[in-house]
Amino acid sequence: MSTHFYGEGNIGSAPDFREFPNGNDEPNRLLRLNVYFDNPVPKKDGTFEDRGGFWAPVEIWHRDAEHWKDLYQKGMRVLIEGRTVKEEWADSEENERTTFKIEARRVGILPFRVESVKLSAKPADQPAEGA
Repeated sequence: MSTHFYGEGNIGSAPDFREFPNGNDEPNRLLRLNVYFDNPVPKKDGTFEDRGGFWAPVEIWHRDAEHWKDLYQKGMRVLIEGRTVKEEWADSEENERTTFKIEARRVGILPFRVESVKLSAKPADQPAEGA
């Protein structure tokens, strides 16, 4: 079972990067983020109260996941778009458990708590032919 998901939250721990063999092809790469999706409700004094937030594991399967493990940081505010996936499993005492994870299609970094941004260099312009 899965459904579309769109949410904003904070990364709660350092990203977890893993690589899985894929025969003779390039390995599959996974980056896991542990994100707290909050529900801030404004109060009269201008502050916010969190009502009904939840933690969810976010999985990013992408060939650039290894590079992104250094980009995403604990405490960073992110916007996640993807789908929720229900997983059923048994714990060590054979009790049935259900958890939900988010398989992300997009992870956007929001500018809260960001001190600086460094853009990678653009490729050098190629001279026009005949110039």
